[in-house]
Amino acid sequence: MEIQGKVALITGASRGIGRAIALELAKQGIKRLILVARDRQKLVEIANKIEAMGVETAIVALDLTQPTVVNIAIAQVWRNYGPIHLLVNCAGVAYQSSFLQSKLSQVQEELSVNLLGMYNLTSLIARRMASQKQGTIINVSSLMGKVAAPTMATYSATKFAILGFTQALRQELAQYNIRVIALLPSLTDTDMVRDLKLFRWVIPMTPQQVAQALVAGMQNNSAEILVGWQSYLAVWCQRIAPWLLELILQIATPPALRRQPSEKPSFFTKIQRFGDLFLFRKNQCQAKSL
Repeated sequence: MEIQGKVALITGASRGIGRAIALELAKQGIKRLILVARDRQKLVEIANKIEAMGVETAIVALDLTQPTVVNIAIAQVWRNYGPIHLLVNCAGVAYQSSFLQSKLSQVQEELSVNLLGMYNLTSLIARRMASQKQGTIINVSSLMGKVAAPTMATYSATKFAILGFTQALRQELAQYNIRVIALLPSLTDTDMVRDLKLFRWVIPMTPQQVAQALVAGMQNNSAEILVGWQSYLAVWCQRIAPWLLELILQIATPPALRRQPSEKPSFFTKIQRFGDLFLFRKNQCQAKSL
């Protein structure tokens, strides 16, 4: 896709990956960015930064879980700033807990924002793109849309659903010259994940790396954009030796979320503790030799 001279709408644009994508598209010479999120003040901050780069912006403070409000807002946006050539569905929330301790209110929020909100907005934009016979839709899934992780059951479910949704739309909308792409970042260092207990051995990526991978994937006409070597390793491991990946995930899962404190340590926990002790002693030896 040629980015210069185009108009893009980005959800979740006030922070994290959405914010980084907005900045990267501005660097690439996009004509106008329509920034959507719930926090107006943060939208104003990023809009000012982008306008300083010479790119037009429009901000829309919007809760994607309110279908009627979204419908009205998109009609106004298209009339005032359209046509929109690129839609980036990046808004999302994540909660971490064991499935047996999950809260229904959090489950409903993840489903509403990550899946239903994206579905409704995409429907409104895609119909207008179809009428102009042109457009690109980016749905931000996750590595957890390929490899489900313990303690992230609902989040993984929404990201798996986004991949299926994307694959179906890719075939349906091709006749209207609309490209539909899935972006699958691994763990990314954003404020959304800083309250989560991280899996062992996972190295977070930066939002800027994800944004750069997106632009490169769009230029290469990729249907799915995996971000980072860890993502490729995990997907290939799942294909070739799924039992090994499951073992790694069990060992890597944060211990406080994997079992109740009253339970006896499992075999996998013992392996994990041995590995942590080994690394700790190795680091001590290295420190003494310095």
